[in-house]
Amino acid sequence: MAETTYSTLLLEHAAGVATLTLNRPEHRNTFNAAMRNDLVAALETLDADDAVRAIVVTGSGSTFSAGADMAGSSVPGGGATANTGNRSANPVPPFRPWELRTPIIAAINGPAVGMGLTYPMMWDIRIAADDAKLGFVFTRRGLVPEGNACWLLQRLVGASRALELLLTGRTFSGAEAAEMGLVTRAVPAAEVLPTAQALAADLATNTSPAAVALTKRMFYRYMESGDRWAARVEELDLFLWTAGRPDAAEGVRAFLEKRPPEWPLVGSSDLPEGWR
Repeated sequence: MAETTYSTLLLEHAAGVATLTLNRPEHRNTFNAAMRNDLVAALETLDADDAVRAIVVTGSGSTFSAGADMAGSSVPGGGATANTGNRSANPVPPFRPWELRTPIIAAINGPAVGMGLTYPMMWDIRIAADDAKLGFVFTRRGLVPEGNACWLLQRLVGASRALELLLTGRTFSGAEAAEMGLVTRAVPAAEVLPTAQALAADLATNTSPAAVALTKRMFYRYMESGDRWAARVEELDLFLWTAGRPDAAEGVRAFLEKRPPEWPLVGSSDLPEGWR
């Protein structure tokens, strides 16, 4: 696949891992329409590339993202303009990163507030600098939360903590975010990107692309489903489907032979109907 360049992002590839860097350091990596569009396009393009097994997103400089570019005339990302509150005035549809096959890992190397935090909340794994200042600061700007925050945050940290964070809009540290389960772990700022990339490399080397894609999609589908038994039945069907595919045999052989696996199933076309 030909390499794509973006005006607001940097892109690097290494051994199945793509690293995207939000690259507006002079604006603290705030999101304008161009960066929002670049990020969506980059994630979709990388997800379609079978050579990419994991995606890491970080920020240039010492900030992950200070949220929306308030100097602009609109708030990008949520679909509504700041001037009118009318979604039809900005017809860009909300992006659904949870529907992508490829795991997305946020390397939150510094401050992340507003949509600079709600975006990585919609991704799969988050590593944060322990001293980073994080916050869902919307109510302090006269706005309601966006980025699926009211639906998602309570599922990540529980209703009481979610309400406190969303209603007060207070800032909190990466260390506190790890303690409440908002991020996977908090590490010193200099270790955030290497930690995220090492996790991505482990995924790229040691996990089946088909099994990872199905597991991700099962997880998010069942977050929305209230039918536990239906989920159990479907999960068993998919377990039996994977057990009968060559990846399962290769995983066992690689384990017994103490070598990295070479997965036969790599593309979306290898997934069962209804899960591609």
